[in-house]
Amino acid sequence: MTLSYNQVAARGLERIAALSDGVFAIAMTLIVFEIRVPDPGVVRTEQDLWAAMVALGPRLITYLLSFLTLGIFWTGQQTQSHYFARSDRHLAWLQLAFLAAVALMPFTTSLLAEFITLRPALIAYWANILLLGVLIYASWRYARHAGLVKPDAPVGLSAAITRRVVVAQALYGLGAAIGLISPAWGIAFIVIVQLNFAIAPRIGILARF
Repeated sequence: MTLSYNQVAARGLERIAALSDGVFAIAMTLIVFEIRVPDPGVVRTEQDLWAAMVALGPRLITYLLSFLTLGIFWTGQQTQSHYFARSDRHLAWLQLAFLAAVALMPFTTSLLAEFITLRPALIAYWANILLLGVLIYASWRYARHAGLVKPDAPVGLSAAITRRVVVAQALYGLGAAIGLISPAWGIAFIVIVQLNFAIAPRIGILARF
């Protein structure tokens, strides 16, 4: 029997984990570059400096937004990876596609920071989040159907992961819809959703998700 390359390719999880951590670390670092020190040439007084710092508000907001986004998806990927028994070529490429969406985050963050009051910028940012959600869900779904999940994984794990992804994406979509009416309110809503998932409250309607 002839062994095909696809049967032996990308079986280990360690290299995927190492690459993932590196991509997330770079993306999380790049988003802070959007917060630039005010131009010393136009700052003459303390009032000028305060005004310049206040003007950085939108960039600070998008930094918080994106850091939370990346943190949430990093946690989600780590959770899934913990229950993977092994990888294969298809799962590896799904993970690479997910990391490509992660690497895109600094661009959509920059776009939103520069045009925070314009709807297309918010829609592009939301589309990036949607792509992340679709790919992380696809990775789990494929791993489960391909028998790559550990046999001792907790009962109800798949339902919990699916519920988490679906509920989160529905809320992000609602935030984008609100953003079509008012970008500021849409961004505020998404920040609240992300804070909920990051803090993981023990009480409240979203706690069980």
